[in-house]
Amino acid sequence: MKNPLLGYCLNRDFKQRLSNSRQRLYRLAFSWCHAHDIADDLVQETMAKALMNSKQLRDPAALDSWLYGILNNCWRDFLRSNRELDDIDELVLLSKDTPENAFERQDLTKVIQQQMEQLSIGHRQVVSLVDLQGCTYEEVSKVLNIPLGTVMSRLSRARKQLAEALLEYQPVHSGNNNKVLRRVI
Repeated sequence: MKNPLLGYCLNRDFKQRLSNSRQRLYRLAFSWCHAHDIADDLVQETMAKALMNSKQLRDPAALDSWLYGILNNCWRDFLRSNRELDDIDELVLLSKDTPENAFERQDLTKVIQQQMEQLSIGHRQVVSLVDLQGCTYEEVSKVLNIPLGTVMSRLSRARKQLAEALLEYQPVHSGNNNKVLRRVI
């Protein structure tokens, strides 16, 4: 006979882990859509679907990959229902550094966001999953439901495109941008 308290503990643990994943899901959704309200909606829908379908998670250790897969499906549904994405106001960064350094970092962030927007959706998804979320190629292959070779190809092309664009970036002020640029690439 099953212990009913065991199911309650597992359910409570699942909800806690799901809650802990919210920020990662939001960052990933925002990197795909570049809109705070859309990212919030995608994450909310992902969390709701995860809660409703929690019994479908076969391996609790693969929670992140499972959630990224749900988020990807929500993103696809959104794209199908909204053929165009509307840009919103720029994200303003706060910094304790000098105004010049803060401006340069904000300018570089704007350039990176613009270059990410220039990538195709497939390339943008692969770059954000691998480089921003730290997923393995195999996880990305499962999340996006594409072959491993396609993941590697898209990632290579996207990184090359981003690197070329960022190497052309000329900061307004000649401060410590080389460090920031190297760290970004």
